[in-house]
Amino acid sequence: MLFYWGDSVLEEKLMLYLNIQQLHQRKFKVSQIAQELKVSRPTVYKYLKMTFEETKAYMEQLQGKGKKLDPYRDWIIAWLEEYPHLSAAQIHDWLLERYPDLVVGESTVRAYVKEMREIYQIDKKVIIRQYEAIPEQPMGKQIQVDWGETKQKTTEKNEIKLYFIAFVLAHSRYKYMEWQGRPFTTNDAIRCHENAFQFYGGRTEEIVYDQDRLITVSENSGQLLLTSEFQSYVNERKFKVHLCRKADPESKGMIENVVKYIKGNFADSRVFSNIEDWNNRALQWLHRTGNQHVHQTTKKRPAEVFPVEKQHLQPVSSPLSHESVITPSITRNISKDNTIRFKSNRYSVPLGTYSAASDNEVFIEVTSSQPPTLIIRKQLDGEVIAEHSISNEKGKLIQHLHHIRDRSKGIEEFKQQLVSHFEDQKRATSYLNEICLRYPRYRRDQLIIIQNTIEKYPMWIEATLTKCIIDKLYSANDFRDIANHQNALQTECTQKVKPPFIKHSGKDNIIVTTRSLTAYTSILGGDSQ
Repeated sequence: MLFYWGDSVLEEKLMLYLNIQQLHQRKFKVSQIAQELKVSRPTVYKYLKMTFEETKAYMEQLQGKGKKLDPYRDWIIAWLEEYPHLSAAQIHDWLLERYPDLVVGESTVRAYVKEMREIYQIDKKVIIRQYEAIPEQPMGKQIQVDWGETKQKTTEKNEIKLYFIAFVLAHSRYKYMEWQGRPFTTNDAIRCHENAFQFYGGRTEEIVYDQDRLITVSENSGQLLLTSEFQSYVNERKFKVHLCRKADPESKGMIENVVKYIKGNFADSRVFSNIEDWNNRALQWLHRTGNQHVHQTTKKRPAEVFPVEKQHLQPVSSPLSHESVITPSITRNISKDNTIRFKSNRYSVPLGTYSAASDNEVFIEVTSSQPPTLIIRKQLDGEVIAEHSISNEKGKLIQHLHHIRDRSKGIEEFKQQLVSHFEDQKRATSYLNEICLRYPRYRRDQLIIIQNTIEKYPMWIEATLTKCIIDKLYSANDFRDIANHQNALQTECTQKVKPPFIKHSGKDNIIVTTRSLTAYTSILGGDSQ
């Protein structure tokens, strides 16, 4: 009978030792013991040569020494138990994604994952993939493109279908991809081509495709026909199109492997929250893993070869604007930080442009002026919401000062500025301090709302302050709503009281109207007594 003790690593190792000894006493061969206990044969040999005391001392030494990945042990075990097919390379990538500051080699992760599989008896489910030889292409000659789709678990425990387009430079194997939550249209494909050209910093002489419905109509007596939209795009960008024939996998095997790699490494078992986050994580994965790992065929890292191949790419003009005959416009999505991405940089839009409850798509245009200017519109022919000089650098945040909060004044100085508008400054100071205490992360935003309210309803700020303190309404939104209500009541009362008809003489008359105390107390919601 096999023993099963506690959950500690030491006890599990000792349990393994006893089990090996028992099976050996029962005349099991080393290979049979390894198969039975799901461990390697060198492990069996190691434990057979050791006494129980030696094993215990050895394990205690290891336990006292500790390993670099021990702090992340629970995560690794959880991933392996839930997704037993995960490779050590995927575990390595997931660790770097969750802990960007972690510095650990692939070999260290591989050895640790192997040990965890042995301790917890987690077999790896092998997924067999087929690969084929692909002829090498000269630098700058070819990009291969293909589409794929996956099913992903969501943070709400549901399942969603996602769609992606993948690009790979045939020589360097440098990859690019974009995802969306609906099937691709031809315009989507064109937009992604533009983004890919900006990502690469140019285009190749030719682009290889499968006979996809997005770009092809039919194969007519050996002549492949493109859709009118995509043909117009090709004419505009002036690259050669190579469409793969049926039963001709050699011509597109490279991109098929990339699609499999994206599905099997990036997308495999990854949980989806929203499409913006998913695309950001995809780009991070490309930078961290997809373009960093040594390619099995070239024996080189795509990220190291790409800078050389980039010099052989054809220059690409600015992204197509809304004046293009191909597609109404090149669009971007506004991120939560109120920026858009363009040519590996982030450009700001006014604070508050992003909305979680509405469409965050904007239209962009690049002028032909020198230097070129990036123009951002919310509507196709609408008002310009932002303009930026295009930066030639990478990874920069280009931001207008008027797109950010005014931080020229400190919070305390800002608070004192608002307090000065009140007659009872001591009471106003106490009220604003309480708001800042309740909303520490949004102090400036709260004060800005109150500032706007003071500017809009200056005659009602004292009454509003009194009402908010009495009812314990410590929020800028409450302050604004009370002031708005006071003003509405004032307007209503004024409309009900009609001034008497005055016959004008040759002299100007000054008419002073008064209201009863009851009217004021009604407005303030108080008691007349």
